[in-house]
Amino acid sequence: MKKILVVVGGGRPNGNTNQLVNAFIRGALDAGHEVEKVSLNKFEVKGCIGCNACRYGKPCVQKDAFNDFVHKIISADCIVFASPLLFWTISSKLKAFIERFYCIAEEDSNPSYGRYEKYPVKDAALLMTSADNFFWTYEQAVSYYKFTIINYIGFNDKGMVLAGGCGDTNGRPQIDKTEHLTEAYEFGKSIY
Repeated sequence: MKKILVVVGGGRPNGNTNQLVNAFIRGALDAGHEVEKVSLNKFEVKGCIGCNACRYGKPCVQKDAFNDFVHKIISADCIVFASPLLFWTISSKLKAFIERFYCIAEEDSNPSYGRYEKYPVKDAALLMTSADNFFWTYEQAVSYYKFTIINYIGFNDKGMVLAGGCGDTNGRPQIDKTEHLTEAYEFGKSIY
């Protein structure tokens, strides 16, 4: 059994992204994993201000909900980042959450990639939804995920579900008319 933390960076309460996340969670629970879902719509998490006060082992000086999430991040085996596609990338709420990982880094005496910190080793996955479904729709979001979460922070990539073609942004969610919910369920069930 693994501990999976799903961080949802926006979207409507019953929208495409939440439906995709819930399908993933059902699959992970059916596989026997412990899953916790956190919606950033319900919490204020500010972006990093680059003050370096958190270096090393000190809490972030910003007094917001992220400080309450640190223990959840540390104890999770896998962090699933979920977001609707907004302006061709992840939501600003999810990006602010990721920026704050800076305060959980530790000093690294043998840094790779020119960085001077190391992060806890975790698994990661990406869940996203969008109205568009072009070959380039997720290019920016996937690039950010792979560079920042996988290559720089150093998490292990467990995969992604990129649910394009989920209906017009002005209308009702239409993810249920696609195969994406089944794909997300199977992904959650087989992530480990």
